[in-house]
Amino acid sequence: MNMLEIIRKKRDGLKLTEEELKYVVEGYVKGEIPDYQMSAFLMAVFFKHLDEDETYTLTEIMARSGDYLDLSGIPGKKVDKHSTGGVGDKTTLVVGPMVAALGLNFAKLSGRALGHSGGTIDKLESIPGFRTSLDREEFVEGVKKVGVVISGQTGNIAPADKKIYALRDVTATVDEISLIASSIMSKKLAVGSDAMVIDVKVGSGAFMKNIEDARKLANLLVKIGKMHGRRTVALLTDMDQPLGRMVGNALEVLEAVETLQGHGPEDFETLCVEIAAHMLVLGEVYSKLERARMEARKVLKDGRALEKFKQMVEYQGGNPRVVDDPENVLTFASNIVDVRAQDEGFVDHINAEKVGMAVVMLGGGRTRKDERIDHSVGVEILKKRGDKVKKGDVIAHIYASDFQKIQKARELVEEAYHITSTKPAKVPIIHGVVA
Repeated sequence: MNMLEIIRKKRDGLKLTEEELKYVVEGYVKGEIPDYQMSAFLMAVFFKHLDEDETYTLTEIMARSGDYLDLSGIPGKKVDKHSTGGVGDKTTLVVGPMVAALGLNFAKLSGRALGHSGGTIDKLESIPGFRTSLDREEFVEGVKKVGVVISGQTGNIAPADKKIYALRDVTATVDEISLIASSIMSKKLAVGSDAMVIDVKVGSGAFMKNIEDARKLANLLVKIGKMHGRRTVALLTDMDQPLGRMVGNALEVLEAVETLQGHGPEDFETLCVEIAAHMLVLGEVYSKLERARMEARKVLKDGRALEKFKQMVEYQGGNPRVVDDPENVLTFASNIVDVRAQDEGFVDHINAEKVGMAVVMLGGGRTRKDERIDHSVGVEILKKRGDKVKKGDVIAHIYASDFQKIQKARELVEEAYHITSTKPAKVPIIHGVVA
């Protein structure tokens, strides 16, 4: 089999066989296919796409590229969640402890920053001492002991996805439905959870810019889950402005802790409660969504979810004082610069992708797959959709370690704000559910 011919075949829009897809994935994992050829293949897929059969096949091959994480030794139901990537999306840090506090096991393998969207593992690594590389035994033992563990891709779980994921990030091939679906589901199928909730973001800060593409992806993900006997629900959620107010690794951990303390931003708390409620129903803790929502809100207010987060941090080697004194435990960039409104009126929307790219430019994300990131930088959003502003009002703060990077980041955040003379209608955080 010849990689050049496979690239040409997909470039011309032809369907690939299982053998050809297997050749590509296995060859790349073994190092027999170089980055430049895999990049060409991914770009061909980006423009010509994979059909449903090819996507199912690619998902299976990537899931089988490594080990299977058997969770059957953990008593009770195990649930998982995934987000397709957003700006300010620190949801996993909150919903995991929420459902664990209600007796549902949360076993999560997470990734790093991808394009303009942040990565859960990068956020957690802003907590001093927090270990995101756990072996299988530590991962399983943590779920048994604490009820919630969030780790990087443990051991040899879906190594094909891990390698391809990093390459997609730096070759502008992230926002392709078939590649997103196969990436998400290969990891999920390789981990033995009973059910999963998938948060499909839609809007300016998402890889899915419109509701039609988001629904197409959601349906594909749910179908793949169902085919493999996993109870799966996908939520279509708004990403036409950053989620919450903080964007950037340490800043997002701070906001997650504040939310677990019971005083997080309304949009972020609403989304966390909704995702947690669906997980609790899929995990058979409650039979009705309304009851699950009520109980999820309770654990945010009474401190049980915060205590679970603290237990997880302690188990994974992090400084547990982060739950009591996050502003002194976490490190934030010392240069804080105002971003001011260029017009008077109402904030109509905030281009979340531009805010995300501003954080990348400050050093909080990656432009190369081997790049180290600065956990201390970020953007704090002070004015959001519907807020009234006057020209010159401070609408955001930029946290920067390097003064030379501030001006371009500020320009991006200024450009992200769209201010109009009339107050926009309220947009719900949940656009729909696919089950």
